[in-house]
Amino acid sequence: MTSRSSTPGLARFNTLEEHAATAALHEACASAEWGRRLVVGRPYATVEELFAASDAAMAELTDGDLAEAMAGHPPIGRPKPGDPTSAREQRGMAGASDELKAEMLELNLAYQEKFGHVFLICATGRTGEQMRDAVRERIGNAPEREREIVRTELGKINRIRLARLVEVEEEARS
Repeated sequence: MTSRSSTPGLARFNTLEEHAATAALHEACASAEWGRRLVVGRPYATVEELFAASDAAMAELTDGDLAEAMAGHPPIGRPKPGDPTSAREQRGMAGASDELKAEMLELNLAYQEKFGHVFLICATGRTGEQMRDAVRERIGNAPEREREIVRTELGKINRIRLARLVEVEEEARS
């Protein structure tokens, strides 16, 4: 992503009342600690500075904070009803065959049984087959390794959602 100076959407985010900023960030990531760190770090001069703060907050999350963040994500192949964000992000599963959907359900359940949480991947731009292949590969990971992969994937998702947050705010002001 190229460097951007302060945008109208970022400026609006910077000036939101604390409760409104917290609510907006909770839509991006269910970790209260991640959101708290981003709120107290305001104002951000650039979108990249916001992303850097997000990455730093993500790196510091405890296992409990990560669990809280993961709890906000539905299983791959089963977006939350009425949630346009999860439907958009999981678009690659929308046209999947019934066989692939059934296989993903089985893999999701096996993954969740092994690791104790939902399989999490930055699904944006991935096909159903790519997501299936990823869960097949990752299910063999040690829990410590998988936790770090999940942290990385959450960071990617958060960046996409933060970018959308400021873009949506920009569009709303136009």
